Amino acid sequence: MSSTDVSTESATAAPPPKPGEMRLEVVLVPVTDVDRAKAFYAGLGWREDADFDVSEDFRVVQFTPPGSGCSIAFGRGLSTMEPGSVERLEVAVYDIDATRQDLISRGVEVSELFHAAPGQAPEPGPDPEGRSYMTFATFKDPDGNGWLLQEIKERLPGRS
Repeated sequence: MSSTDVSTESATAAPPPKPGEMRLEVVLVPVTDVDRAKAFYAGLGWREDADFDVSEDFRVVQFTPPGSGCSIAFGRGLSTMEPGSVERLEVAVYDIDATRQDLISRGVEVSELFHAAPGQAPEPGPDPEGRSYMTFATFKDPDGNGWLLQEIKERLPGRS
């Protein structure tokens, strides 16, 4: 079976790269069970972009988080990386409390909030000053690949 979602629902529309630009498009996430991973990421509310089941030896599934310009892919025959070996896949969110609660309501185990400034050890709870880039939470997919939620309400200058 082969399918592709050509809808633009939840997609971040962007023109093709300009000459000289390089855009991170897809990150590979190694998994043990493709269907289990597919159910997990669909359960997060992420858009399924493709599921190409070409043969017993090759399948690629792609999902995109809401609003993201970068997708994840997993499947069979894509890599020799060990399932669960990817750490700290960072996802920027506007309201980390709401995102955390949404993930929990979807059955995901999400850490408590913690904060850390550059060069400092993490401490429990949100950043006391409410600064962007300083408050985090973590979760893992069924294989143990690690995700880091980072609250960003205001971008640093020069970032879009």
